[in-house]
Amino acid sequence: MQPTPPILFDRALLRKRRARVAAHFSTHDFLLREMAERVAESLSTMSYRFPTVVELGSHTGQLASLLAQRSGTTRYMQCDLSPAMLQQSTGTRVAVDEECLPFAENSVDAVVSIGTLHWVNDLPGTLAQIQRILKPDGLFMAILPGAESLHELRTVCAQTDAARSGGISPRVSPFIDIRDAGALLHRAGFALPVVDTETLRVSYSDVFAVMRDLRCAAQQNMLRQRLQHFTPRGWFMAMAERYAQQFSDEENRITASVELITMTAWKPSPNQQQPARRGSGTVSFLEGLG
Repeated sequence: MQPTPPILFDRALLRKRRARVAAHFSTHDFLLREMAERVAESLSTMSYRFPTVVELGSHTGQLASLLAQRSGTTRYMQCDLSPAMLQQSTGTRVAVDEECLPFAENSVDAVVSIGTLHWVNDLPGTLAQIQRILKPDGLFMAILPGAESLHELRTVCAQTDAARSGGISPRVSPFIDIRDAGALLHRAGFALPVVDTETLRVSYSDVFAVMRDLRCAAQQNMLRQRLQHFTPRGWFMAMAERYAQQFSDEENRITASVELITMTAWKPSPNQQQPARRGSGTVSFLEGLG
């Protein structure tokens, strides 16, 4: 019997917060647009055609606007946990919980996702479901925030908690470590997994601008064990002072880091290119150096 995965995130709260910001989401979606452009650029280098594409966590259509008209794509389904988010875009839209995919086995040519799968409680289970619904040689590509994301905010929150109460509260959600991403793809049964990472550093006037962007993009703390009581103004002012002291530049602006982890993999197929068997090489490495 498989152990039940821990329930880290309050997905009912996630749906509620996404609905709350949906109407004005486009004014705070710059990171999603960056992710969408990266996925579109990667797919532009592929000669493969993907007639049926499922996007998980479509938000308000950032990625769909770039991929829906891709040559060879005849059906592009935008899926999101929040119906209110789906109302902000056009095309085929389906309200879907990423933790319970409603698609038939071997029915989809590609599954893409940006900025969503980090809120899934059972990521290994969701990846296994994605692998199941893909056709043989089907593509999975996703970008999600990595463990280095918001490390500045996590650091100063912990320091402020320790200084004021002697303990540390979970104020910033955890993100996936790049060392685990490839292992998760293998575990889900994918072939030819590739995991890349890149860190973006975004400049802000102060930490309150960071928090405002997170709130307006429904990316604030979703942990079930988050603090439930009111945080006094003094805590925020002390945290903001620490942030400015430790992470400001010569122009007195602060930096917020976002690590983007790109996961790419394929469903196994008999005709798929296979990596060379270990030890099957015929040319010596030393000869190559010569």
